Amino acid sequence: MIVADDKIVRFSYSISDEQGQLLESNQGEKAVAYLHGHDNMMPGVEAMLEGKAAGETVEALLPAAQTFGDRQDGLEQRVPVKHLQGATKWQAGMTALVHTEQGPRQVTVLKVGKFMANVDMNYPLSGKTLKFNITILDVRDASDEEIAHGHAHGDGGHQH
Repeated sequence: MIVADDKIVRFSYSISDEQGQLLESNQGEKAVAYLHGHDNMMPGVEAMLEGKAAGETVEALLPAAQTFGDRQDGLEQRVPVKHLQGATKWQAGMTALVHTEQGPRQVTVLKVGKFMANVDMNYPLSGKTLKFNITILDVRDASDEEIAHGHAHGDGGHQH
């Protein structure tokens, strides 16, 4: 089956910087699943998978605007250290998870004090040209319910 609108696509991926340094991967972990053509995936990733089939591996160098977006100025915030999740001792440059009104968000720690930390709310990979290596594990027709809900259900997708 071919990747097209209203198909559920499951894939594994790795993301590297332009120099080839691995930045993120789900190899050996649970696959990502999404409903193609419903704005559930980064535009550049959706475009590179369009028309491909299960079993194919696709590689592309994508600009920030097609993936995690450009960096935005003025997104530095001061938050209590106790709200940073992911480590017990914090240093500048580390990535933390912070719960916001919009849900969990990865941030970069800029400066740490005893009780407060300055963080950059930009996603850590924003503003970077990135190399995506994606293996399509399977492609299937979306159910009527998945199309109505606008997302994949089940393994790797949304759990109700």
